[in-house]
Amino acid sequence: MSRTQYYEQLKARAREVRAQFGFVTPKVGRSDLRKIFKHHGITFDLWPIKNERSPAKFKKLRGAFFYDDLGAAIMVNRYLKNEPAIFTMAHEFKHFLFDRDVGSVLCSDNNRDDKIEIGAEIFAAELIFPDQDFRSCMAEMEVSRGHCTPETLVRLKRRYQATLSYASLVKKATFLEFATHEVFVGVRWRKLEEDIFGEPIYKKIHRSKKNTEK
Repeated sequence: MSRTQYYEQLKARAREVRAQFGFVTPKVGRSDLRKIFKHHGITFDLWPIKNERSPAKFKKLRGAFFYDDLGAAIMVNRYLKNEPAIFTMAHEFKHFLFDRDVGSVLCSDNNRDDKIEIGAEIFAAELIFPDQDFRSCMAEMEVSRGHCTPETLVRLKRRYQATLSYASLVKKATFLEFATHEVFVGVRWRKLEEDIFGEPIYKKIHRSKKNTEK
């Protein structure tokens, strides 16, 4: 099987999981992934345990998958922000579906060039926001191939409440030829969000509290 065939197989399986668990939007949360884990009998934990130091070799890990006589277990770095944590949970679930023969997989930014790791990234992106759904969203927004801008992705993310990070949305937009990677170089996404939608309420509240304390 070629790499292309392998990756397409992963995408197809991701869409099957979405259908099985009733995912119909690109808004996929931690609780959705936990339901999948529970269905498959997968133990899920965050690490390091609160107030406990983690071994040095685990400090740079995003997630890990273990499979032995006791069953399957997935761990995710508790310090990841919401979107990276969701993506990592989906990433590790790919290892459960396809890589149990390996026994254990430790996932960090250092091993993303590995075939099974690239596959896990592709699977996770498709599970959260399938390519065809992305195309459909672009069509609804009347954005044709080659005409996606940073502003497009900000509006798409807000409109459809997508839980893919901007980095992952950029990869999907460029892979599907809605834009070239150069269009997104140097974009400050949070600032762009504020430019389009205004200052978020939590910032206004924080500023108000600071002014009150003066």
